[in-house]
Amino acid sequence: MKALVLTAYNNLEYLDFPDPLINDNEVLIKVKACGICGSDVQGMDGSTGRRQPPVIMGHEASGIIEKTGKQVRNWKAGDRVTFDSTIYSLDDWFTQNGHYNLSDNRQVLGVSTGEYRRQGAFAEYVAVPQHILYRIPGNVSFEHAATTEPIAVAHHAMNLAGPVKDRVVVVTGAGMVGAFLISLLKLNGASHVIALDINPEKLEMAGEFGADHAMHPDDPELDILIKDQTSGRGADLSFEVVGKSETVNTCIERTRKGGRIVLVGNTTPVIDFPVQKVVTHELNVMGSCAINGEYEAVLALLEKGSILVGKMISATPPLSEGAIWFDRLYRQESGLNKIILTP
Repeated sequence: MKALVLTAYNNLEYLDFPDPLINDNEVLIKVKACGICGSDVQGMDGSTGRRQPPVIMGHEASGIIEKTGKQVRNWKAGDRVTFDSTIYSLDDWFTQNGHYNLSDNRQVLGVSTGEYRRQGAFAEYVAVPQHILYRIPGNVSFEHAATTEPIAVAHHAMNLAGPVKDRVVVVTGAGMVGAFLISLLKLNGASHVIALDINPEKLEMAGEFGADHAMHPDDPELDILIKDQTSGRGADLSFEVVGKSETVNTCIERTRKGGRIVLVGNTTPVIDFPVQKVVTHELNVMGSCAINGEYEAVLALLEKGSILVGKMISATPPLSEGAIWFDRLYRQESGLNKIILTP
């Protein structure tokens, strides 16, 4: 098969690669669409340590089942599917207690850490276990289905936050996951969503996805706005979708006493943390890891057209041009959002 392979850091090559072999509980999928995730772009230079070459990256994908293993049930060749990015064991303690995203020895498609190497979906074919498969509704395209994974990441973060109806919410980081999160918050009744970012294009996109206000975090009107909306208390909830000290602290500073902050971004492994403020304001700070069963809810939203994913997709070039598009995203070219490669 043809695949886009990270053969060395910052070096992607479109070349021949052995077809995946499937285990008895796996299916072989002919990939029809695979989105370039920000973690792929960040990881290809070696800075995250999670894309050690050689590896085929890619975990936001959809396609058609080509072949099934001997133990596969309820799936057949020709089925249109998407799939979770996390490969987890069904007999793990965390999985059995409702947290498969935290299961021990889990693997992520398209990731290579040194402890494991799991080939991803920037290829003509990918192999995945049957228990991470989901059917694509008939009116949802493969390209739109490939956005299920990042929307599900946002959905999981929202679920962890608890009820959002009638809450004033701050979302720091208005990239793709942040924009999807804004849309989900408004769909679930948040009274006021304030998006923060330093990029004017992302702020514009946040408005298109439903933010009531989209502002630079240093805007002098920001604190006035939050106080006006909350009788001076501060935001009920904050979501941090970047993963840096300054953005985490922005959320902590804008959240009311007893409020909740959900950390989604993980760009940097260690941050400065204002422990005294968190303790004395009794803030609930929690992390959100990947996805934990949100795919069906997201696919239902896509089927209804409730999330305007078309606004997020900038281009759908062929996989053979993948290295060019990775370079454009790595250089943070203006005007580019989600790029979906099509084998």
